[in-house]
Amino acid sequence: MNAFKAYDIRGIWNKDFNCNDVYKIGLALPSLLEAPFVAVGRDVRLSSPEIHEALINGITDSGCTVYDIGLATTPMVYFATVFLKAKASVQITASHNPKEYNGLKISTTDALPVGKDTGLLELEKMMNSSLQKAEIKGEVKDASYIRDEYIKYLKTFAPDFGELNISVDCSNGMSSLIVKDILPPSCRYIYDTFDGSFPHHEPNPLEEKNCEDIKKETVRNKSDVGVIYDGDADRVMFIDEKGRFIQPDYVTAILGLYYNKKGLTGNVLVDIRTSRSTIEFLESLGFNVHIWKVGHAYAKLKIREIDAVFGGELAGHYYFRRDFFNCDSGILASLLVLSVVADLKKNGSKLSDLVDSIIKYSNTGEVNFRLERKDDAIKALLEVYRKENPLRILDFDGYRIEFDSWWFNIRKSNTEPYLRLVLEAKDEEEMLKHRKEIEEIIKAYL
Repeated sequence: MNAFKAYDIRGIWNKDFNCNDVYKIGLALPSLLEAPFVAVGRDVRLSSPEIHEALINGITDSGCTVYDIGLATTPMVYFATVFLKAKASVQITASHNPKEYNGLKISTTDALPVGKDTGLLELEKMMNSSLQKAEIKGEVKDASYIRDEYIKYLKTFAPDFGELNISVDCSNGMSSLIVKDILPPSCRYIYDTFDGSFPHHEPNPLEEKNCEDIKKETVRNKSDVGVIYDGDADRVMFIDEKGRFIQPDYVTAILGLYYNKKGLTGNVLVDIRTSRSTIEFLESLGFNVHIWKVGHAYAKLKIREIDAVFGGELAGHYYFRRDFFNCDSGILASLLVLSVVADLKKNGSKLSDLVDSIIKYSNTGEVNFRLERKDDAIKALLEVYRKENPLRILDFDGYRIEFDSWWFNIRKSNTEPYLRLVLEAKDEEEMLKHRKEIEEIIKAYL
């Protein structure tokens, strides 16, 4: 089935998957995860109610009980998985994808993700086998109280906001279910009503075009910081007081400053696209930086393995070992960053000053190429640059090829039909030179 991806089940609703597929997933899931009950939440997408109904019908027809959380952010469902000691949970969401998409994020004990290698392949096989209904249908229990428990938990991380001036874009998604109960009343909000048609912009703040309004709002309000959440609030991006988008891997460095001030050092997990600026900044704070694959399913397993304090990805996911069950939470990440910004303001400094002190190199950000012959293009790049005596080649998610004064990562997207490039060099001139070289090679495979 086209909707089964590396990290979750996701696709265009009624094209890549439908109610019958979701029902079968619900019927098979309790057996796969040996779960006596399944916690279920959903986002605000227009198709989420019918998916919710089909999923619950499948789960209860298996004889299993459903704890129905109702409307939820994805991290709220992770929290529920731990809070309820569930062996299975499902969040109905397509996260940051356009409105016609939807999906299922499945977790098991301790909010461990169920990905391609940890259950999704087996689940797909089970869907295509002869599944049997139970003699006694399971019941549905109201678990909407999870929202209050989650808010109570997050409030323990809320800083003294003081006179901090904050602008927030909720992207018409799920974050407004939570943040208004945690952030100070003085916050200025845009797009803070639920609307699964996402009328103002797609719920993907990684694309800077979707951040234009919060940039303007931050400057107009003379805010110290702008915050924008994605559709299901597992990701968050930031705007400085000058209206500049802060590349998410630099936010990982800011989180390092938060934990450093708490007296914590140790391992930090970053993905293969992460800037040397961030890596060097974290190392200067005493952290050991570990580079790993892109994707929440990989990150959540690795952060446990290396016992990392926290982790961050270029996509705006931030993972917390001790503070959030090895999972990502956009709202928790925003509270920690706001704590740093509040401290900066008290000391007469600004967010832009901190960001400028972190950045040492010229970086392209993530550049996308839509092409069919992705493997051929990657192979060609590897052949060319392997001959130039790189310092090292990391090969566990595409390739990160490092030279003394520059490096690049080339990889296939796990969720979209793109080849993705990130390139960084000691200055803009060198960055543009190598970017042009690489783009010429890639264009031969368009």
